[in-house]
Amino acid sequence: LAAWAEATESIEIGPLVTCNSYRNPELLADMARTVDHISDGRLIFGIGSGWFEKDYVEYGYEFGTAPSRLRDLDAAMPRIMDRWSKLDPPSTRKIPVLIGGGGPKVTLRITAEHADVWHYFGTPEEMAGKSAILDDHCARIGRDPAEIERSVGIQQHRITKDLEQNADAYY
Repeated sequence: LAAWAEATESIEIGPLVTCNSYRNPELLADMARTVDHISDGRLIFGIGSGWFEKDYVEYGYEFGTAPSRLRDLDAAMPRIMDRWSKLDPPSTRKIPVLIGGGGPKVTLRITAEHADVWHYFGTPEEMAGKSAILDDHCARIGRDPAEIERSVGIQQHRITKDLEQNADAYY
């Protein structure tokens, strides 16, 4: 990211997504703030709870369970925000947070609480359903769902001739 930040001038950059489990939350916050400065405020901080067991095994990290990784992400987000509030110099702007995932009970609740952008991989129907759940989580905490930008990834094998007919489900 630092190399991209140095080599570009106008695009926003960020991981889709970094795994929360690979770094201490305070270190992640410091790293993000550094890339924010190198990029002159173009970083989007993408984060998720992790899912690819092979990476955990190869890095020597405890894979745990999906619930344990989500608990770790839930605990990390306030620590990251707190660290950003204390850094000197501070970030160049409020660093946008992108949370990836679609778990209806926990991931989307964490997204409602902390994210500026939500990213999901799925079909138009899945995206619409998950988006409605995210809206419900926002309502529970008194947040305007329109504050969270929606982002979707469509895997090539899912692209079909009827994509244009379903495009409205993504918006």
